[in-house]
Amino acid sequence: MKQLTKAEEEVMIELWELQKCNVASIIEKLPEPKPAYNTVSTIVRILESKGFVDHEQLGKGYLYFPLVKKSDYSNQSINKLVDGYFQGSFKSMVSFFMKKNDMSLSELESVLNEIKKEKP
Repeated sequence: MKQLTKAEEEVMIELWELQKCNVASIIEKLPEPKPAYNTVSTIVRILESKGFVDHEQLGKGYLYFPLVKKSDYSNQSINKLVDGYFQGSFKSMVSFFMKKNDMSLSELESVLNEIKKEKP
């Protein structure tokens, strides 16, 4: 799966939330200052060429929808982060974030409990 630029990721986040929409709906959800219609339309077409988005015709316009699940992209991005910055070690990553975010032991225990709940 290809990595997205910041602008592409912003558009995908809105598409994942909206599920199926036109370019105007994406722009409406983006923060100020709003990008130009042509800019967002171009980004959506790039996302289509990368295989992240597809469309269906509605009258003279198009409705766009994601082909890639948000969870799949998130997993790939996290793995790339861990591999690139923490030599593939999730332990190193958690330790780094714990130190940088001044995480308390009770917060860490809470995270560990959540992980234990998720594991079979």
